[in-house]
Amino acid sequence: MKINPITCAVLAALAVTRVSYADGTTQPASVPAPQTTQTNQTGPSAQPDSNGQPSSAGASTLGAITVTAQHTLEDIQDVPITIQAFTGTTLQQLNIQTANDLIKYLPNVTLAENGPGQGNIYMRGLSTGFLGNQSSASIAPFPNVAVYLDDQSMQFPARNLDIYMVDMERLEVLEGPQGTLFGGGAEAGAVRYITNKPNLDKVSGSVEAGVSATDGGGPNNSTNAVLNFPIIPGTLAVRGVIYNDHQGGYIDNVPSTFTREPTDGGGAMAPYVAAGGTSVSNNYSVAKNDWNPVDYQGARLSALWKINDDWNFLIAESYQNLDANGQSSTYPIGTDGQKLGTDQITAFVPAWNDDHFTNTAWTLNGQIGDLSLVYTGGYTNRHISEQQDYTNYSRSAGGMYYQCTGTSAGLASTGKPICYSPTGYWNDHVNSTHQSHELRLSTPEDYRFRVIGGLYYEDFNIDDHMDFNYKTIPSCTPGNLASALAGGYPCVANAESSPGVVMPDNTAFGEVEQRGYKQEAAFGSMSYDIIPDVLTATAGTRYYHYSEWQTGTEFYTTSAQVNVPNGTYVGNDTVMNYHQTYHGFKSRANLLWHISPNTMVYYTFSQGFRPGGFNRTSSDVAKLDGEAQYKKPISYAPDTLTNNELGFKTTFFDDRVLLNGSLYDMRWDNVQMQFFNPLVLGNTTFAVNGPNYKVQGLELQFQAKITDNLSVISSGSLNHSRQTNSPCLVNNIPGSAGFNECIVETGAAGAVTSFANPFGEVGSVPAFSPRSQANLRLRYDWTLLGNYNAFWQIGASYTGSMYNQPATYPNGEGVTDITTVELRYLQGAYTTYDASIGVAKDSWNFSLYGTNLGNSHASVFTSSAQFIESEVPIHPRVIGLKLGFKF
Repeated sequence: MKINPITCAVLAALAVTRVSYADGTTQPASVPAPQTTQTNQTGPSAQPDSNGQPSSAGASTLGAITVTAQHTLEDIQDVPITIQAFTGTTLQQLNIQTANDLIKYLPNVTLAENGPGQGNIYMRGLSTGFLGNQSSASIAPFPNVAVYLDDQSMQFPARNLDIYMVDMERLEVLEGPQGTLFGGGAEAGAVRYITNKPNLDKVSGSVEAGVSATDGGGPNNSTNAVLNFPIIPGTLAVRGVIYNDHQGGYIDNVPSTFTREPTDGGGAMAPYVAAGGTSVSNNYSVAKNDWNPVDYQGARLSALWKINDDWNFLIAESYQNLDANGQSSTYPIGTDGQKLGTDQITAFVPAWNDDHFTNTAWTLNGQIGDLSLVYTGGYTNRHISEQQDYTNYSRSAGGMYYQCTGTSAGLASTGKPICYSPTGYWNDHVNSTHQSHELRLSTPEDYRFRVIGGLYYEDFNIDDHMDFNYKTIPSCTPGNLASALAGGYPCVANAESSPGVVMPDNTAFGEVEQRGYKQEAAFGSMSYDIIPDVLTATAGTRYYHYSEWQTGTEFYTTSAQVNVPNGTYVGNDTVMNYHQTYHGFKSRANLLWHISPNTMVYYTFSQGFRPGGFNRTSSDVAKLDGEAQYKKPISYAPDTLTNNELGFKTTFFDDRVLLNGSLYDMRWDNVQMQFFNPLVLGNTTFAVNGPNYKVQGLELQFQAKITDNLSVISSGSLNHSRQTNSPCLVNNIPGSAGFNECIVETGAAGAVTSFANPFGEVGSVPAFSPRSQANLRLRYDWTLLGNYNAFWQIGASYTGSMYNQPATYPNGEGVTDITTVELRYLQGAYTTYDASIGVAKDSWNFSLYGTNLGNSHASVFTSSAQFIESEVPIHPRVIGLKLGFKF
């Protein structure tokens, strides 16, 4: 049954938390009122004035920030987990609009991506690698870091939603498992985007415009406007924001040819080259400079209705369109083996990623006696259309199969050897809906014994139509078929995704599938002040129940389609109709001790998990002397994380210095891993549950007011991540030789080779797990010429070296004949530098800024996902100007 989100919100006769402030106003817990002492835990200390500039009030102290990481308003220094938070003012001061801008300020957080909105966030090195985007909506495991827009989950397999950060109240990054309060998907942590809410009493707004130049790239420009308007002062207000951000391209798609070589396909191309059955192709029609521009366009409109002193209702509608053209990756070596320059690529087809979403969210708040309740819900509709070049797949045996005929290496072995165009690509269309509802009940925060509990329901659906368009053998039109039957070159009938559903001529393989789950959960947490204001114990748990499914078809092209009419159904599809349920408990407990009002130490035990999933098909692979040794599983189970953490949070010298730290030991068990080894394990990616990992680490946060004008902010992390066991891939084919034993050999008689354990060895390092990360910022604010507020700010960010895949995967260094998307590369350490300077007077402000001033081109994601070594570089140096007006 389809549930209209607006109807749900209006009909829900539920209540919420009410928070009272010193000025006597009330706001819902999910709609915090402005805090008179609010600053950024990791940003400038001075409280900004109405123009976003530091004021003199409280300038000599660090101030405080209020967060809702535990579903209640708390000073960040009282939350017994590692948490980083940025106010909206600090996000503006640091020129943070996208996830790429943010990640450099987050120690212990990495981002693997193929471009905007096409990546995964990892925390504390909890990763088993990242593949390309092809088929990711169908095959990628669900992420283990949750992404929230206010109270709505925005998680998506391998495609974290890239929310443009404008008019934000704050951003919270919660590290470590959050399975009790935030459920599945928050296994390693959560990122929470919290928007500004309407102000019932004040007309206000802002306009900001900026222009900038990218080193070696196209120009950039951005504008945004915000308006807050009380329709009925004190009772009803609306707030709207609109934005447009154009980022010029900086990657050049240089002219190139594609020449088939005898060594292609492991030597399978040699007969075609010898027979003269190949031709040279080129990309001249799509080659261009700065071919990867990105545009963000969006709007958000929210309304807050104060029904009475105890009740209010908030509704918000968000829209965003992300249009990323070209590719965000570069090639060190071009398609024909030529060495390329910085930020260059050789791609042969138009490429894009269009990603837009709408989100309706609502929160009904109220008070019943001493109890506070909050009901919040949301409905997200997301559409993605992506196309990327896959021409380099043509050098593999798999690519040749769909493009060549005349030998056993091609799809048809009859006739004179011939190969058609090597140009190939994939095209993915994804539609997704995500609906959630949560009801929370809590006792007053001043009670010595406090309780919070709730119910949660979630319905997540993905509809994915993925086409791999690299079949260039002519289709069997009437003319081509007649020629083939008369002794001419063979033709191949078009694939069908299901009986009667015929694919385009060049579509060789793909899937039309639906995937998703429904989740019901109940959670509760209790806190007791053993010694009021000194010693507090908390314990909680969450019960969850998942009903998960995957349906549809995977279709492919076989020899049965050679020389038969288009439209002939030959059973070239595999039907998916998979279902599973699982349930369990995830818990947490902590002990918090305020040694003094400014010094807190804590111990936290917490558990997290992420949902399991399905593989598209189950086939017999890992053959030895023609006999299969392994059947790919239909499904894989959730993996789990257990965290034990000791931490402290302190301030010194009358709140002029802050030092926070944490030590943690995390055990990641039954970890989900994906494999793609066409030569041994079949030509489709599949996932299984594999080894366990242990992560032990340290994180520190430091902030100080050196003087009333000078602030220093720094944070860093050090991790020791290792695999702790080494399971093997076990022969699971009953009746076969070696059943229930580890697979150690594969291959045909006379060509048997050893089979490396795909799960790796004890002590190996997980992917995207740099040993160290750190950042440092200095900011100086002063008064210029008596009535101008001026500032300068400089910063540096360091990320240590890391691998893109687990240690078990083949080393990609120097490999040119690429047969897998899972080659392992070392991504080198890098440091970036940023700076800005600005001035403000009255309602106006102006700033000059620069990012990546050292113009680093370090790779944030190196892979063989397109059957060629590719690197996603850091955005080159940008120098820009911003002008703003606030009222």
